[in-house]
Amino acid sequence: MISANDAREIAEKSKAWPFEEARKLVKRIGGKTPEKGYVLFETGYGPSGLPHIGTFGEVSRTTMVRHAFHILTEDKIPTKMICFSDDMDGMRKIPGNVPNQDILEAHLGKPLTHVPNPFEGDEPSFAAHNNAKLCAFLDKFGFDYEFASATEYYSSGKFDDILLLAAKNYQKIMDVMLPTLGAERQATYSPFLPISPKTGQVLYVPMKNVNAEEGLITFEDEGEEVTLPVTGGHVKLQWKPDFGMRWAALGVDFEMYGKDHQANSKIYSKICSILGARPPEQYCYELFLDDKGEKISKTKGNGISIDEWLTYASPESLSLFMFQKPRTAKRLYFDVIPKAVDEYLTFADKFEGMEPKDQLNNPAYFIHSGTPPKGTAPVPFAMLLNLVSASNASEPETLWGFVESYAPGVCAKTHPQFDAMIGYAIRYYQDFVLPTKQYREATEKEKQALQSLISRLKDIPDDMSGEDIQSIVYAVGKEAEFENLRDWFKAIYQILLGQDQGPRFGSFISLYGRDKTIKMIQDGIAGAFLKEV
Repeated sequence: MISANDAREIAEKSKAWPFEEARKLVKRIGGKTPEKGYVLFETGYGPSGLPHIGTFGEVSRTTMVRHAFHILTEDKIPTKMICFSDDMDGMRKIPGNVPNQDILEAHLGKPLTHVPNPFEGDEPSFAAHNNAKLCAFLDKFGFDYEFASATEYYSSGKFDDILLLAAKNYQKIMDVMLPTLGAERQATYSPFLPISPKTGQVLYVPMKNVNAEEGLITFEDEGEEVTLPVTGGHVKLQWKPDFGMRWAALGVDFEMYGKDHQANSKIYSKICSILGARPPEQYCYELFLDDKGEKISKTKGNGISIDEWLTYASPESLSLFMFQKPRTAKRLYFDVIPKAVDEYLTFADKFEGMEPKDQLNNPAYFIHSGTPPKGTAPVPFAMLLNLVSASNASEPETLWGFVESYAPGVCAKTHPQFDAMIGYAIRYYQDFVLPTKQYREATEKEKQALQSLISRLKDIPDDMSGEDIQSIVYAVGKEAEFENLRDWFKAIYQILLGQDQGPRFGSFISLYGRDKTIKMIQDGIAGAFLKEV
């Protein structure tokens, strides 16, 4: 176990990005607890659509920085993380991936908390349903956070003081915003968005008057001049001023956001400063792309949802995907899952044997907040997928039979995470691997090589290691005079598994069993798999 002091010393030199960001925070506060009593981390959520995997990524990564901060300060400075939902935003369009869209049409323009819930359930509004989904998946992953609703903060008066200050600094805010807008938009722009007393809609209208002393705004609503206080939930701020206002009101110390916010980050910071607060430390991450290379969107519902990833892989594998290269745009689609699972297993298995300085740079350290589990999996996920293919297994019990022979003492009770992984492998294989399988007939040269492999396998002892078996497979390929041994292994995969790539074949034989592998090779030579497709 690494002592707190040793962990801090290692963290101070670590190049892992969460430690780099946490060091900026420590410098920001001068190593002392802020006046408010804690360091505040914030993440934002727009409930115009269901939470998607990018939302998880922001919370997960922020949590990693927060943990790194605790290591650097030896847990002596309290922290808090707020997940803030901008649920007072007006519904601009109806998302294409929600049911009962007809009931939403009459509520366009209203705050999302005033739009009816089109989903099944007891939540009273569209935003309440999406907020509940957000909290459910954050709770599922065990995140430590406080949920905050913009509607509640505006309506309860929590933002009243800062909104009155915004009214007093109305012109300064306009001076920041107007140069960023086109001439037509400048003519109608106001940082204040009143909620219409007549229609309930969020109004994008110019101000006729701003009474800073009394905190009142005057505007035109359907031909009538209306005056409202900026307090008490009668008004919200445009999203760019709202971002900076929230930083100032809450005293946010750290926030990360996607690249689509990068151009506006200076605006957020300027408005925060105008309202008398220091802008937070900020971290900009790249956006995820779907299988077509397009940005993942809540309203489109493209890419992978949280539930979809967790159907085929562990939460830890998703966390690893979030940890790796956050400033690089990455495709986030189903085909990245097997690699993410196996990379996570590799990092977790290596952790215990590492030197302390290396442990604190291991992604598993951040995924598990310093305490990764031991002995997570005796078999890689990619190998399991091929075992499902070879055995035609549809039930976990079938795969466990192979695993228990391969690794005596390993069972579902001793390795519950691996038991879950077997279920993931079966589902992933059935949905993504099986539909793409294309077996081919072996050439005469390949048939002779495969027959030679059968002869060699018949002579090996039952306890030969996968590495030694792999050497035999290599030797057979060389003896068959394959110019490139990759062609030999590709032939094995295409003829026996119906795919271009596959597992380390010696390890596969060790897991699947010598006799069953010989039978599979015989069927491949005879073209039996061609008859199945």
